[in-house]
Amino acid sequence: MSSIKIKIKKENREKIVEICNRFHNNPGELINVLHQTQDFLGYLPAEAQEVVAEQLNIPTAKVYGVVSFYSFFSMIPKGKYPISVCMGTACYVRGAEKVLDEFKNILKIKVGETDASGKFSLASLRCVGACGLAPVALIGSKVYGRLAPDDIKKIISEYDDCECNK
Repeated sequence: MSSIKIKIKKENREKIVEICNRFHNNPGELINVLHQTQDFLGYLPAEAQEVVAEQLNIPTAKVYGVVSFYSFFSMIPKGKYPISVCMGTACYVRGAEKVLDEFKNILKIKVGETDASGKFSLASLRCVGACGLAPVALIGSKVYGRLAPDDIKKIISEYDDCECNK
């Protein structure tokens, strides 16, 4: 039985090699390399992790260990509009869990998933540093504060051809 190995696109591989070269292929720069690679690809598939390991001359298992340990890295493609709901103390006590539940209900996805259209992905964070606006959600880099579950449908509908109101 042979296993099929998925090849990363040549241009993506070249870009990852370029990112590694920017950091002089220094294994001590692994997190910075992974950040820039994720910024470029949108996530860190196994094939990208293998390229990074090869370029930095470290075991793929070490790269995978870092990617799987830190919550800001993702091995799953994110939606066009990544949604992050803050679950820090201030947000939590002001109803962030209900806000998160409303995102889940409307988008019909769980935390860590992307909707079928590829438009939205959902994550929860520990703190975004906007405690005075609690509860807070980010869609991309846009901050929405003082949220209530009733606000979520309107917010999602702001993102062009959303199927949420149909």
